Amino acid sequence: MLAINDITVRLGGRTILDRASAAIPPGGKVGLIGRNGAGKSTLMKVIVGQLDPDEGGTEMPRRTRLGYIAQDAPSGSTTPVEAVLAADVERAQLLKESETCVDPDRLGDIHDRLLAVDAYSAPSRAVRILTGLGFDEAMQDQPLDSFSGGWRMRVALAALLFSAPDVLLLDEPSNHLDLEATLWLESFLKSYPATIVVISHERDLLNNVVDHILHLQGGKLTLYPGSYDSFERQRAERAAQLSGAKASQDAQRARLQDYVARNSARASTAKQAQSRAKMLAKMQPIVALIDDPSLSFNFPNPSELRPPLISLDLAAVGYATDAPVLRRLNLRVDPDDRIALLGRNGNGKTTLARLLAAQLPTMEGAMNASARMKVGYFTQYQVEELATDATPLEHMSRVMEGKPPREVREQLGRFGFSGDRATTDVGRLSGGELALALITRDAPHLLILDEPTNHLDVDAREALIQALNDYSGAVILISHDRHIVELTADRLVLVDDGTAKDYSGSMEDYIDFVLGRNQPRKGPNVKPPKTSRRGSNKARKEARTIKAEVTAVEKSIARLETQCSEIDRAISEPVQSLPHLAGKTVADLLVERAQIASALEKLEAEWLALGERLERAG
Repeated sequence: MLAINDITVRLGGRTILDRASAAIPPGGKVGLIGRNGAGKSTLMKVIVGQLDPDEGGTEMPRRTRLGYIAQDAPSGSTTPVEAVLAADVERAQLLKESETCVDPDRLGDIHDRLLAVDAYSAPSRAVRILTGLGFDEAMQDQPLDSFSGGWRMRVALAALLFSAPDVLLLDEPSNHLDLEATLWLESFLKSYPATIVVISHERDLLNNVVDHILHLQGGKLTLYPGSYDSFERQRAERAAQLSGAKASQDAQRARLQDYVARNSARASTAKQAQSRAKMLAKMQPIVALIDDPSLSFNFPNPSELRPPLISLDLAAVGYATDAPVLRRLNLRVDPDDRIALLGRNGNGKTTLARLLAAQLPTMEGAMNASARMKVGYFTQYQVEELATDATPLEHMSRVMEGKPPREVREQLGRFGFSGDRATTDVGRLSGGELALALITRDAPHLLILDEPTNHLDVDAREALIQALNDYSGAVILISHDRHIVELTADRLVLVDDGTAKDYSGSMEDYIDFVLGRNQPRKGPNVKPPKTSRRGSNKARKEARTIKAEVTAVEKSIARLETQCSEIDRAISEPVQSLPHLAGKTVADLLVERAQIASALEKLEAEWLALGERLERAG
């Protein structure tokens, strides 16, 4: 068992961990979660001994082997396979000793130990792990210096997994992975035989792998049994209980204060008043769960443009002359599209995104785009380029130069940067939210988001999903977080084999294909029959028409619901009623509300019917 005992850590005059305690069960798979900046990485550094706490400490059985991924990516002329094999230090030492040992007894002990640690199957295990993390056969024999930082961090992860420690500590292990590698990692961790503590904001990983959630909030730790979905239910129940208890205590406090105020001066009741004053002093306030105002995403809606926003006609794109990364691209993007780009890292997803963002020219064919279209393009590197010693207000004022301060503040407020957060150094905040605020300052018609969740915690990701679903423009999404893909994308495009094509299956079909489950299935490269192409285009056109009708009905429903709310308010608070309702009697308002309710009922029936038509068209 790993015990965390009353750990307190203060950094820069701020208390990060405040007598935090928890007991990790042996063999438990624990997801460590909390808002960005809560102290998750700090706690992990305390556990591995990289940071000494101001108070408290950790306990675990003697000879427990801790495994923690290095902060610096490995480099040099070593190959990935060699780097992974070197992670098993005991195996490497035994093999080296066996080459020079002349003592037969000692040599026998060495070989017995090599058999015990399964040393001779190690190369195949190393290759299997590297393959799962996306390294093909050729890549496994290339020097580390030939890889980017992201790929070298994959090697560091592979080495850690290969070393098989008793307690495996992982800090955002999927940040440098694509969806395919993330799915493999999830499968590996499910079958891992020892204790795991993983910091992750991947909802699917937290649901499919872990059996406990360790929640860090306000410097304190709370351990919940079950998956992330179970944790959310338990947290909601706890919040409701705390809210009810706090309301009851507040009412009791108000009664006691009122009694003390009215009776302290009277001799006959002064003693009772004094007794109640003591009760007030001893009453420990119940603190409700924090409602974080920074969890705010609100993309400004763009002006309307006629479709299509972009069309590609046999286009090719790349970086080197006569060596396109992608070719034969036929793709259309409409104002209401929600497109997710699928495919392994290196297949060209980011290249396609850069083409659509007009950052790369076409090498062949044509790309036609609306002249009035504005594009907001998010990349994970924009977060790393933010000046950590500047404030959100300074960043936004720079990119919105010439705009009134009120507009600058409004754009920041859409993403939770109001009050003191607007003037706090970026280094103490989450840069992901700020980068999204910066790229949407001009109300773009098309959002291109390349791994937008890497710098967002799990609660912020849910807020992003809600904001994308409320946004009226088009979205092109690249993400290894399948939760956000499944909840926001209604069209999948597979980037593979040097081109990009619509993928006719669902996200579940694609995951099954990647994992080799439920085969045979219609794979990503299976082409639809030629005879179905015209019918498919007709179906898509019909689906777009129905979508437009659905949107119109939803707007009408929202308008009528607003009118109902206004009438309800006018009935309950006549003094504060809106001008167009002022002077109407309650009877008039009730009649009007009944008419609106009837209209709402018809619209909702129409909305359901359209939904059924859309399913058939799809």
